[in-house]
Amino acid sequence: MLRLFFIIYTLAGVTLAGAGIIAVLTVGMVDMWSIIVAAAIGALLAVPVAWVVARRLESD
Repeated sequence: MLRLFFIIYTLAGVTLAGAGIIAVLTVGMVDMWSIIVAAAIGALLAVPVAWVVARRLESD
């Protein structure tokens, strides 16, 4: 379960962090701190997403 979680987290973390960065840049916030915060929030949001997906895949 834990190995599957880490594999899914690597995919979800990069995806959500990238989406956050694109959203911040689209709004026009091009300073360094906005980009870093958006990437960090995306990486943190990926933890519960990866956990739920891994649990659902493991239960099948």
